[in-house]
Amino acid sequence: MNNSKQLSRLMVFACVAQKGSFTQAAESLGMTKSAVSQQVKALESELGIRVLNRTTRGVSLTALGEKLLLRCQILQDQVELAFTDIANAEENPSGRFAITFPHALEAIVVMPAIEQLCFEYPGLEPELVASDKSLDLVESDLDVAVHAGELADSSYRALPVGTMKEIFCATPLFLNRTSRPETVEELSDLPWISTGWQQAKASVLDVHSNEKSNIHLKQVARVNTLPSALELSRRHLGMVLLPDVIAKPLIKSGELVHILDTVTGPLWPVYTTHAYQADKPIHLTRFHQLVCRYFNSALI
Repeated sequence: MNNSKQLSRLMVFACVAQKGSFTQAAESLGMTKSAVSQQVKALESELGIRVLNRTTRGVSLTALGEKLLLRCQILQDQVELAFTDIANAEENPSGRFAITFPHALEAIVVMPAIEQLCFEYPGLEPELVASDKSLDLVESDLDVAVHAGELADSSYRALPVGTMKEIFCATPLFLNRTSRPETVEELSDLPWISTGWQQAKASVLDVHSNEKSNIHLKQVARVNTLPSALELSRRHLGMVLLPDVIAKPLIKSGELVHILDTVTGPLWPVYTTHAYQADKPIHLTRFHQLVCRYFNSALI
């Protein structure tokens, strides 16, 4: 199979998957709906797998389709960067690149993003500041911030990354020693490890009814960083309220258990912010792309 011939079909498939519709993908690509459908069918035929489920309501990804889409999104990034590189052929980013970010996003989002960024732009010298406090870019002499939570009014530019929600988790051993809650009210009976920004009076949301309620959690320890809370939870000392972007990989591995999967804590929008008023440096644009990619990959 000549894989290079599949590139255009992969891009068409990615557009259909992202739009959730052959019609919308056709409009976006400037093609007919039948041409888009033929491209996807040809791709599936060549690969020998089904990548999309078709229904009268639209399309959804198969398990293999989800994996393929992640690869296609990386290809899309590279295509965009190829044209950006042409337009900025004289630029070769180098020197200090200062970034601040919350501890919650350090290991699973920021570090892999920095690794890839430095591979693509080896002249960069990253300076990383992990902080759960919002640092002012100008006052702290920073190039970009990965920010979780609502933004304060400022002249800084904000680029959306996604949204994370806090969910209750604990180790299987901890739940075996105590009991697994079946209702929201029973959450109040479990020992809870809190972070500096979390309060014992917690607001929770029932995802089915979309109703909010307040509960009082039984705090047994308080820490000032999320990694510390996670470490205490791993040592079976209590349940913890974690951002889903951190919790999901640990739940998949079996290290943690999602308690009451119909209930969530607060939602946190995530952005990258910068102070550039005109054109952004190419490496800042690429950093934002990578943060979005690794953030969304962790949620799958």
